[in-house]
Amino acid sequence: MPIPDDATLTRRGHAVTQPDGRILVLACGALAREILALIDLNGWSHVDLHCLPAILHNRPDRIPDAVEQAVTQHRPGYARIFVAYADCGTGGLLQATCDRLGVQMIAGAHCYAFFDGLAAFAARDEVTAFYLTDFLARQFDTFVWKPLGLDRHPELRDMYFGNYDRLVYLAQTEDAALTEQARACAERLGLTFERRFTGYGDLATELARGLLA
Repeated sequence: MPIPDDATLTRRGHAVTQPDGRILVLACGALAREILALIDLNGWSHVDLHCLPAILHNRPDRIPDAVEQAVTQHRPGYARIFVAYADCGTGGLLQATCDRLGVQMIAGAHCYAFFDGLAAFAARDEVTAFYLTDFLARQFDTFVWKPLGLDRHPELRDMYFGNYDRLVYLAQTEDAALTEQARACAERLGLTFERRFTGYGDLATELARGLLA
């Protein structure tokens, strides 16, 4: 499958245009590249991918309704639907929605938790760390800098990030340029930079478990 550009994944997501699989992965647009890579790597020819706009992360209250609408729309065409979202700030509402609809979703609080590894992430309990993934490093201005008004009012930095001491970049790929981009994000926020290579982390195992169940 072709990989959409980040701007499209942010605002429009990624629609299934030629359904030919038995299972649909319904995911956040921020995970599209990683999920498409795993589909290709594992030869999951029975799997299609449909992504909702990644920008929904800035309004998590809208995620459960968007997921329900997409499940309702696509359910007739598939034997099973797997939801590739963590809780993502919905306060348990997404899990409740998936339970009511009878679809499985990924465990964990956020995408960076399953990239880091759910057990490792919980054990670290890094309450003073701000996280970026590959996608969020590329889309830092769209998801962080501009929505928080820091492009217009940099003095707001302390209000938003005064309780953080470092930015942790959870890297899915070995990309020197992207690492420098993430480092620059840390500098803009006045935070210590840490890079942690995760690869696909528990996303790979959770997907495999969900798709082969």
